[in-house]
Amino acid sequence: MSTRKLSPSRMAITLVALVAIVTVCALAASAQETAPRAEVFVGYSWANVGGPAAVGPNVPGVPFTQNSPTQNLKDIPLGFGGAFSYNFNKWFSVAADYSGHYGKSDHADLQTVAVGPQLHLRSEHFSPFIEGLFGMARMAPPNVNAHTGFGALVGGGVDLYLTNHIAWRIIQADYLYQSHSVSALGGTGTFNGARVQGGLVFGFGSLTKPVMPTATCAVEPGTPVMAGSPITATVTTKSFNPKHTVAYVWKTTGGKLAFTNTKASIDTADLAPGSYTVSVTATDAKAQKDYQLASCSGSFTIQEPPKRPPTISCSPNPATVRSGDPSRITCVGNSPDNRPLTYAAQASAGRLTGAGPAYTLDTAGVPQGSVRINATTTDDRGLSASTSTQVGVTVPPPPPSASKIAEIAFPNEKKPWRVDNTAKAILDDVALRLQREPSARAIVIGYVDPDEKGGVNLAQQRAVNTKAYLTDEKGIDPSRIGVATGTAGGKRAEVYLVPVGGVFNVPAQNFDESTVKKAAPEGRRAPAPAKKSPAKKAAAKP
Repeated sequence: MSTRKLSPSRMAITLVALVAIVTVCALAASAQETAPRAEVFVGYSWANVGGPAAVGPNVPGVPFTQNSPTQNLKDIPLGFGGAFSYNFNKWFSVAADYSGHYGKSDHADLQTVAVGPQLHLRSEHFSPFIEGLFGMARMAPPNVNAHTGFGALVGGGVDLYLTNHIAWRIIQADYLYQSHSVSALGGTGTFNGARVQGGLVFGFGSLTKPVMPTATCAVEPGTPVMAGSPITATVTTKSFNPKHTVAYVWKTTGGKLAFTNTKASIDTADLAPGSYTVSVTATDAKAQKDYQLASCSGSFTIQEPPKRPPTISCSPNPATVRSGDPSRITCVGNSPDNRPLTYAAQASAGRLTGAGPAYTLDTAGVPQGSVRINATTTDDRGLSASTSTQVGVTVPPPPPSASKIAEIAFPNEKKPWRVDNTAKAILDDVALRLQREPSARAIVIGYVDPDEKGGVNLAQQRAVNTKAYLTDEKGIDPSRIGVATGTAGGKRAEVYLVPVGGVFNVPAQNFDESTVKKAAPEGRRAPAPAKKSPAKKAAAKP
């Protein structure tokens, strides 16, 4: 039996037909949502030049004819290919293609450079395509000079996606057409061959940015429930690939959780009152790394059983105090549910001490009026009650101040301590005043001019002589009259009346009047002269 060898042209047509069959089979697959912006192919390339060529070598000046001797060119199994494709959308791209094939001594060398459109039918796993490329072909048969002529490639292939950016080009088969000058290569000058390639395709960029998946949670019921009531939760996702399997993981901060994919139920038996969260994470392991996860959460609330708040009352003792005096505040709290209570209180004025239920109000510095005490009691569930009470504060009037009721002068230069008749007339009025106000006291302040001899001793003598007239001549009790000296200066003495409970706040210096001798009734006795210091005595000697 004889076998018929497949011609190169028929071989090329058969390969193109196979590519077309694979393309048709991929029509049932869903279209890929996006595609790389650019793709680069590198891989192996096999070629059949598609016809005989002249028997060389070429003889310059001797043209070939169609009747010239020719040689059958063998297939070229040693070659490589590369192509760059720019995708305008997920269906249409323009490719720049190069292939190089290098034969042994009995093979031709072949190189092709072509540019043209490609049409893709992208699915989830496969990307069949067809192409029509036009450019140049450079062929060098054995013993014949190389010649570059027109070349065209028409065919297609199938890519299998390995990752988002890498695909395996299972097969690419193209009909290879070459047109060369007959005088250069002999034969007919037309070559109908084939090229078959396979390798890897690398994708760069993306036509459209993938959409970030999202998840939305819904929890029912949306209102607080009592412990033991069922809770259901559902999740709705968007932008995940519908052909991929999405895994769901649910979590909750309270209750017993049971779930199946997009739905979960929570058993709330024995849950304490409060707010709880249920969350879910959806994962598409086949998606791009940054677009694999989507999560959401929802909350549910467990109500407390009906509760009765506490009560509180407070009372002060005493209810009215003088400013500066304390008042005891006693509060009484009660919880109908027998819960433990804590207390807190604030005062509108003064200082409140104590941790409750008893407090002490310090009213130091508080003006006359009332102080409000606000008290609150709170149980361990946060329920509270408040009340207020008041403490009256009174402020006594300030003590009366001493007032000046007389001033006498000592004009006598020889006896500057003498209480003269003019002064006595003034002091008579002072005596009458003291007699009318038997509970009042008097303070006599003596003064002296800086240039007067006697200094402070003279000021003391003037005060003592003034008092002596009031006590010895007018019969005023000596214990009711005090003496002092002042620094304001002047040949004078002042008399101040200090009422009962009054305050004497006039600048003056008290002294022991027992050390000062009173003047005789006629005022002839002079004060003792001031003692001179040793330094002054030395200066006085001639």
